Amino acid sequence: MKKVYVLLAFSVCVVVLANCNPSKSATATVTAKTTYEAHLAPVIMSNCAPCHIPSKGGNKKAYDNFANVKTDIDEMIRRIELNPDEKGFMPFRKKEKLPDSTIALFKKFRDDGSLER
Repeated sequence: MKKVYVLLAFSVCVVVLANCNPSKSATATVTAKTTYEAHLAPVIMSNCAPCHIPSKGGNKKAYDNFANVKTDIDEMIRRIELNPDEKGFMPFRKKEKLPDSTIALFKKFRDDGSLER
């Protein structure tokens, strides 16, 4: 009877250890977060100047700083999603909407937690 228990214990150990394979371990995919400094600031400088960039002569609310962009991100998204013929459309002087990829960048910034760096 003792041999049966030893054989059973050995079989259980073999089964457990056979499933301990490091190649089966889970790997987490890390996606980079969108930040103001790395992603949004260059887009804002090229599409919202000079109106929202005081150093370029703008007199509207400044978006050359993280705090204002973080505070107004929902309104910014709402306005850049408008059609050019709708009241409040931005960028004001352009006749076409920003590309969908640029609008998606603003949304990703918001969804990633509106990070500065």
